[in-house]
Amino acid sequence: MSIITLTTDFGHKDYFVSVIKAALLQEAPLSMIIDISHEISPFNHTEAAYILKNAFANFPKGTIHIVGVDSELTPENQHVVMLYNGHFFIGANNGIFALIIEEMKYERIGEINIHNSIVSTFPVLDVFVKVAAHLARNGNMDVVAKPMEKLKEVVAIRPVINEAKTQLIGSVIYIDNFGNVVTNIRKKEFLEVRKTRPFTISVQTVKFNSIYNSYTEAINFEIPRKNREEEGKKIALWNAAGHLELSIYKSNPSKVGSAKSLFGVDFRTSITIEFE
Repeated sequence: MSIITLTTDFGHKDYFVSVIKAALLQEAPLSMIIDISHEISPFNHTEAAYILKNAFANFPKGTIHIVGVDSELTPENQHVVMLYNGHFFIGANNGIFALIIEEMKYERIGEINIHNSIVSTFPVLDVFVKVAAHLARNGNMDVVAKPMEKLKEVVAIRPVINEAKTQLIGSVIYIDNFGNVVTNIRKKEFLEVRKTRPFTISVQTVKFNSIYNSYTEAINFEIPRKNREEEGKKIALWNAAGHLELSIYKSNPSKVGSAKSLFGVDFRTSITIEFE
């Protein structure tokens, strides 16, 4: 039995996700279909790459990942199949896959070549599903894709460190369902620059002077609950993916706001860390 995952920006209001699953059930009836996310912001390559990069390795080798984000076929946006770390990825050559892999070290890539036999206005349904089903049947990748020399290379926007190493400037790359703000600042590079120096994180007018390793670490449970700072507390922490995350403890975006709304940030907002 093969596993096929879906990552798209289609949302759940429309019928798109359901017909993709229906087609997969017909083309690859023995496969297990798993949703990674259908709430990617429209055409947001960075967000799609962040989610897929942190999800795919938890699946068994041989899993097939369909990526339906900015998937229209154009001369500059070919459809490709990539084999990376034992996983198959099907999607457009728009930079998402380049942001997922490390140092362009994939096993194989190929340009999908079955378009001449398909009339397609919905490539995820008409093309990607057929390629996924072929691979799920242990079909050879060469049957559905011709070899390519390389993927479109897109370099992730990385934090900037000044020459004196007293300042690190990053940016927001993702905002989760709770309104927590994920930055492109990673723990490893932060520690390399910081050494043991005190620091201040600034985003808009909000400042932080410490970073926790979990949400619960930020709460002093030795203080009686009625007396301790808890719900609504602003927190900087290292998330499970090793990125600096700014959040509000137990925030409810629909009622009292979230880090996104209360800090006044959005995708690409700058985050500055000053070292003393």
